[in-house]
Amino acid sequence: MLDPAGESDEALLAKIASGDRSAFAAFFSRYAGRVKSYLLRLGARGSMAEDLAQDAMVAVWRRAASYDPAKAKASTWMFVIARNAWIDRLRREKVELAYRDYVEHPVASSDELPDQSAERIERVDKIRAALDLLSEEQRQVVQLSFFEDRPHSEIAERLKLPLGTVKSRLRLALMKLRAHWEQYK
Repeated sequence: MLDPAGESDEALLAKIASGDRSAFAAFFSRYAGRVKSYLLRLGARGSMAEDLAQDAMVAVWRRAASYDPAKAKASTWMFVIARNAWIDRLRREKVELAYRDYVEHPVASSDELPDQSAERIERVDKIRAALDLLSEEQRQVVQLSFFEDRPHSEIAERLKLPLGTVKSRLRLALMKLRAHWEQYK
């Protein structure tokens, strides 16, 4: 059996598409460090660059069958996946930061009475506590579904998840939130 480390990137991707772990290991060793360096140059910091590089490599494992050598070199395809992972992370953080700013800095109305203001602040604290109960994955799906009003199919495409996984995460999140709100009734 030939050593996969000496094969072309395209040949490795073809083998990865058929589930060859040794081909993936060779591709990983060839690109993981380069992808991390690329992400660092894009602005990702330390462990985030490493996480994103790992995510990109997992995406290669999952999507190797979709690679078309007629459209791009394997290295180009790899770096596009990494860049897209970085862009997706930036978008998620932007949404999360925007939501946190909204929750952490509620704007008081000029005609709001002190009691109303206190109730509003208490309600915001309860919302924050409820959202903190969710896993990061669940919170992300809830934010996209309810705060950005995205359809489930778009969320699945955006997060690169099966539609059933999105629905399952949303259902579990809503169950947790409902249980949390029951204590206030």
